[in-house]
Amino acid sequence: MNMEQVRYVDEAITSRHSVRAFLDTPVETQTIKDILAVASRAPSGTNVQPWKVYVVTGQKRAEMIDRVCAAQIELLQKPELAAQYQETFAYYPETWISPFIDRRRANGWGLYGLLGIQKGEKEKMAAQQLRNFQLFDAPVALYFTVNKIMGIGSKMDISMMIQNVMVAAKARGLDTCPQAAWNHFHPIVLDILGAPEDEELICAIALGYADPDHIVNTFITPREPVENFTVFLD
Repeated sequence: MNMEQVRYVDEAITSRHSVRAFLDTPVETQTIKDILAVASRAPSGTNVQPWKVYVVTGQKRAEMIDRVCAAQIELLQKPELAAQYQETFAYYPETWISPFIDRRRANGWGLYGLLGIQKGEKEKMAAQQLRNFQLFDAPVALYFTVNKIMGIGSKMDISMMIQNVMVAAKARGLDTCPQAAWNHFHPIVLDILGAPEDEELICAIALGYADPDHIVNTFITPREPVENFTVFLD
C-alpha cells in the first residue's frame, strides 16, 4: 500500500463522525450491498461471522419510526414504564467515574449548547432525544443482531464489522450515526424486523447523505492524544 492509499484510508476513518441531520436523498441498494460486502471482511474469532444485518427503508422504516417514537413519548409521560424497556446488555456502567463521566458530560452539553438547549429545558431535550428514533431523517436504517447463544466475543466481532460499515460508507460519500438508543426498544424493533426469538439487537445505524447546512453536523467530538491512552514498553 503506497502513501496515497494510506491517506485515503486515514481520511475515511478520521473524517467519519456521527451525523444527526440527513437529507432525504435515497441510497442505492447496490451501494448498501457493496458496503456490507466490504464490511464483512471484519475479523471474526474462528471465522464464525456472527453478524446479521436488517436494511430498513420505505414503509417498514416509517412503521419503525412511528411505533418506537410512540413508545418513547409514552415512556417520557409515564416513567414507571421503564421496566418494560430494558436493554438486553449493559452498554454503559452502573456507576460512572472520571475521566469517562467528564467526557460524557462534555459531549452532551457540547451538543445541546450548539442546538441552543439550556440546562433544565426538558421539553427541548426530549425533542432532541426523539430525533434518535426518527433516524435524524436518514432514509436508511441498519439494524445489527447476533444470536443470543453467542458470547461476548461475538459482540466484539460485530462491533468491528459495524466500524467497517461506517468507514466504507464514508469512503462512498455517505454518512452514518451509530445508535445504541434503539436497544431499549428491542422488543418492538425485533418484532417489526420479523427477527427470530434467538436474535439479540446490538445497535442501529442511520445511513444517508448528511445535510451540509444543518448546524448539528458541525459538532465533532475531540479525541485524546495517543500519549494519554497508550503505554509503550521496550
